[in-house]
Amino acid sequence: MPTSRKALGQAGSPSSSMATDTCCCSPASLQRRLPILAWLPHYSAQWLKMDFIAGLSVGLTVIPQALAYAEVAGLPPQYGLYSAFMGCFVYFFLGTSRDVTLGPTAIMSLLVSFYTFHEPAYAVLLAFLSGCIQLVMGLLRLGFLLDFVSCPVIKGFTSAATITIGCGQIKNLLGLQNIPRQFFLQVYHTFLHIGETRLGDAVLGLVCMVLLLVLKLLRDHVPPAHPEMPPGVRLSRGLVWTATTARNALVVSFAALIAYSFEVTGYQPFILTGETAEGLPPVRTPPFSLTTANETVSFTEMVQNMGAGLAVVPLMGLLESIAVAKAFASQNNYRIDANQELLAIGLTNVLGSLVSSYPVTGSFGRTAVNAQSGVCTPAGGLVTGVLVLLSLDYLTSLFYYIPKSALAAVIIMAVAPLFEAKIFRTLWRVKRLDLLPLCVTFLLCFWEVQYGILAGTLVSVFILLYSVARPKTQVSEGPVLVLQPASGLHFPAIEALREMVLNQALKAPARCAVLECTHVSSIDYTVVLGLGELLEDLHRQGVNLVFVGLQVPVLRTLLAADLKGFQYFSSLEEAEKYVHQDPGTQPYNICEDLVPEHKVALLKD
Repeated sequence: MPTSRKALGQAGSPSSSMATDTCCCSPASLQRRLPILAWLPHYSAQWLKMDFIAGLSVGLTVIPQALAYAEVAGLPPQYGLYSAFMGCFVYFFLGTSRDVTLGPTAIMSLLVSFYTFHEPAYAVLLAFLSGCIQLVMGLLRLGFLLDFVSCPVIKGFTSAATITIGCGQIKNLLGLQNIPRQFFLQVYHTFLHIGETRLGDAVLGLVCMVLLLVLKLLRDHVPPAHPEMPPGVRLSRGLVWTATTARNALVVSFAALIAYSFEVTGYQPFILTGETAEGLPPVRTPPFSLTTANETVSFTEMVQNMGAGLAVVPLMGLLESIAVAKAFASQNNYRIDANQELLAIGLTNVLGSLVSSYPVTGSFGRTAVNAQSGVCTPAGGLVTGVLVLLSLDYLTSLFYYIPKSALAAVIIMAVAPLFEAKIFRTLWRVKRLDLLPLCVTFLLCFWEVQYGILAGTLVSVFILLYSVARPKTQVSEGPVLVLQPASGLHFPAIEALREMVLNQALKAPARCAVLECTHVSSIDYTVVLGLGELLEDLHRQGVNLVFVGLQVPVLRTLLAADLKGFQYFSSLEEAEKYVHQDPGTQPYNICEDLVPEHKVALLKD
């Protein structure tokens, strides 16, 4: 990585701006809220060159993808382009990752199709409301809530979405029409009508897929040009790199040229994209009501109709965007601010709704193109945004000739890498229990996305709560019975711990047990009561319980509770020495033997 990019990453990272001064008007605070202030003063001509190349590369990728993703969302093609430029401009000011590009994605487009009934007014309103929710989460610094959606749930949803999107494009790839959008019905009717396949669409779609695959493999195996190479080699490498990076635009243009050639001859063997609204989108408020030929749908009714989408869409948008940002920040050695990312994507969706955008998020594929192109700052997004606006203003008439089978090929090749078959094998080796939320999410998402995500998250939370309620306890039987909880103690775990300690202590030959608490960092009132009852139960049975390895906060809490019979030793050796002492020896009780001022110090907050 060039040293200039690394320096920028360090200058613009949250870690460098986390100053001790917390005043809202301090330079550090302003840089956190406007990350552009961290890197703009250091901007150079070299960065401008790299950002321009990267922005151009992403722009040539996003234009055909935006047209294709609008089809996935069930919206007219221009809505894909309406959604592709606002994030470029907002992220220029607010983004904390130099690599991330915001815009329409396959997964977000699929969610939009589920909750907006293929009605643009619903899609635009969903973008506005999702942005408001994301902004509130960012302002309240609620980014930590995303951590409760586990990686197996995300992988399960992504894998199911990949299959759903891919299968949904087979009808366009084969030129089939009147196929339902519900997944199971879609698969059934696709096989039912397979005999109606249009030869022209099928051949063109397969050719486009092969071309995209060849160009991708070429991109992966041809190293980038270096300044020390001979001019001729460097030029050829640069041309290959440009062609393979803009492969989507090249293949779609190739397909449109073929379709236009047939149109000139008076024969059209392909289903075309058709008319696309010309010009830039009008700037207007989101539709807070919808008037149709038969009725007027109020804002309240629109919100009720979108239902769970108002939770699922903003949540998945944040998860996808932050996951992409973290992945590339780790790869390129800089840090991002999750809460600032919430503000960036939230404001993008709110402002995007003013120009008829549907909900957007961070794109993994285009972010990868951005990073591989050597982008240095979020300024690369400005080039991408301008390119999209120019295409809306001047190229929409040419979009008429783009075959739907070519766009289907672009979508299928874009989402194919998102399916990770190896995750099942990895979880089987690492932790088989994590396969449960993965499989629950994966299977239920084919029925309803919100049910899959909700069920998978609940299963993950249940697994987490079970580990809290039943922490593993290591038992060492020797001269002294030693019991060591493997994790913290919280109120759901105390009854199980009491039963286990009682059973083990009563079976042990020695009439003493040691509770080794090195891993216990905090306890609550219920745990304190439970430990007090445990001490009394063991005392009635003639068994002595002593504590070892208590951390200071836990020790302070137990001292404040003044438990009867509470004895503590700093090490296991001291506890064993006490156990084997002469019967007449006075037991060591920390509550009695502490020097008064030391005990008072421990009890202080």
